Amino acid sequence: MENQANNLDKENVDTMNVDGPKIYTVEILRMIKELQQQHGLRHGDFQRYRGYCTRRVKRLRKTLNLPQGDKRHFKKRDVNVTHLEGKTTNEKYVHIPLILSERAWAYAMQLRQEANSEPRKKFHLVSKLKKACVYSMQLQTLVNTDFCDARTKLEAEAYNAFIHGSYYFEMGRWKEAAENLKKAQVVYDNLVQALPEDEQILYKNRIDEIAPSLRYCAYNIGENINMNDLLEMRGQGMLTDLDTLVAQTKTEQTDAFQSTEWRGRKVTVRPAKVRLFLLSIQDLNKSVEKVKDYQAKIDIVENVLLDCKDAISALKDEIKTDPKLRITQEGQLSSVQFLLTYLSYIRLKLTLERNLYLVGQAKQNMEEEKSSESSKKVRSQDISRLYEIILQNITELQQLNGMENDKEYQTEIETLSYGFKAFRCYYIALTLVNLKRWKEAVSLYERSLKYANEAIKQKIKEFNLDKDLKDLSKKIEGSKFSALAYSVLETDNQEESVLYGKIQKSTKPLFERLDQYKEDTTLNSRNPNVYKITPEMESIPCKPLFFDLALNFVEFPSLEDKVETAASKKATTGLTGFVKGFLGFGGEKK
Repeated sequence: MENQANNLDKENVDTMNVDGPKIYTVEILRMIKELQQQHGLRHGDFQRYRGYCTRRVKRLRKTLNLPQGDKRHFKKRDVNVTHLEGKTTNEKYVHIPLILSERAWAYAMQLRQEANSEPRKKFHLVSKLKKACVYSMQLQTLVNTDFCDARTKLEAEAYNAFIHGSYYFEMGRWKEAAENLKKAQVVYDNLVQALPEDEQILYKNRIDEIAPSLRYCAYNIGENINMNDLLEMRGQGMLTDLDTLVAQTKTEQTDAFQSTEWRGRKVTVRPAKVRLFLLSIQDLNKSVEKVKDYQAKIDIVENVLLDCKDAISALKDEIKTDPKLRITQEGQLSSVQFLLTYLSYIRLKLTLERNLYLVGQAKQNMEEEKSSESSKKVRSQDISRLYEIILQNITELQQLNGMENDKEYQTEIETLSYGFKAFRCYYIALTLVNLKRWKEAVSLYERSLKYANEAIKQKIKEFNLDKDLKDLSKKIEGSKFSALAYSVLETDNQEESVLYGKIQKSTKPLFERLDQYKEDTTLNSRNPNVYKITPEMESIPCKPLFFDLALNFVEFPSLEDKVETAASKKATTGLTGFVKGFLGFGGEKK
């Protein structure tokens, strides 16, 4: 195997031989890692990745003209060595068994997530991993020919060993699983030694992924294993019952672990569950530091938090059964009550640490997204809420039973609160900046800087806050002056004038304010506010002829005495009226 890795360059030289067969190089691990990151596994969505693999195989078969029957009939057609021969050969033939194996593996991992609530899916999981082993074996057989170079052969061998190791791991056949996983690890290690430095990172990460599974196999076979290895594996979802494993692995140490010391006071630890928990968290920091992904760190801490809650409940049950344990001595808590306070302190510290990892994850997403102002505002609001929760945890730490009069302890917790208040004010200020509320942002930047300087004086050693606060102080300086400049340029109602001091903002055109000095940038734009072309409407007195509505309600006096009656009209007609009627004109109109 080592000879193959050392002869990679020699094999690549042979590919330049025109007379021989065409030799392909398929970087299997790089290809599958890129596909996994692009199609769901960045967020642990195995179902999405499985669907992509199905569509990918369909496209490959269509491109290579390798269908499995027609619409009505199915006829299985696997890829074999003959497809790599002849003029129509293509390296995509190698991709088909690889993607098929990835599809089966992704389905198995999806079923593993669902098997927590539905145990029957465990059998389906095993069958899918078995199918993945079949396709990975086809891949290795296809690659172990003269058509692929040494690097491709090594990668196919390592991939096949990894898939078989995963299958035996789920079956509980620890010896076979360890052999295959160790084989994959050795092959990838040889590839690391043979490849350039810029290509080694991917393979080193793969070796680190295999290591916890190997340690768990070694534990089940009967070899020694460290406690932090068990914590790391359970954080990755491999272990479910840590108490049993700890009890089996650390029997001698748990017998020797009879007491613990906190803040200068030594207390006896009686409950076995509490002893196991205190023993398990001794190497917690090391196991967390090994993991680079924030989500994996959060999972490890949350699992330890569950153990802490179980230990607290076990200790409370012991206090209930024995009332004598509640008795205080000379104003001090009893040993059991002090131990309960210590466990509560550990629980709150673990919760605070978990929330800090959530903050780190949110900051990482905020930097990677490069999103719009609205989404940045949402991100900064989320981070400020997380710091608000952290400050609530700080308040609970200050109120722990029996620690109210410990001045040194209260000073430490108060210093922590100053540090986290500085971060909270900073991200609230960022939210206000996105809302363009500059004056409020400037005041919050100043308050954040005040809290940060107060915390830096005390030199906080926990959570690496001292370094983070110094970096925060540098950020605040630039951000504060930037917000201050914007507040001067864009105030809500007033603007600063060099000659006249503060003057009111106005929408008047230029011809109406020629006696005022104002730097108006709109005058250089396409629509300068110089003169209002359409004049404003002015009110004028209206004519009473059109709007004299009172005339409709006026009552006029009676004029009947001045109107002539019908009798008087007839009397005045006489002979002249008869003549007019006879001659055809005049007379009364009817």
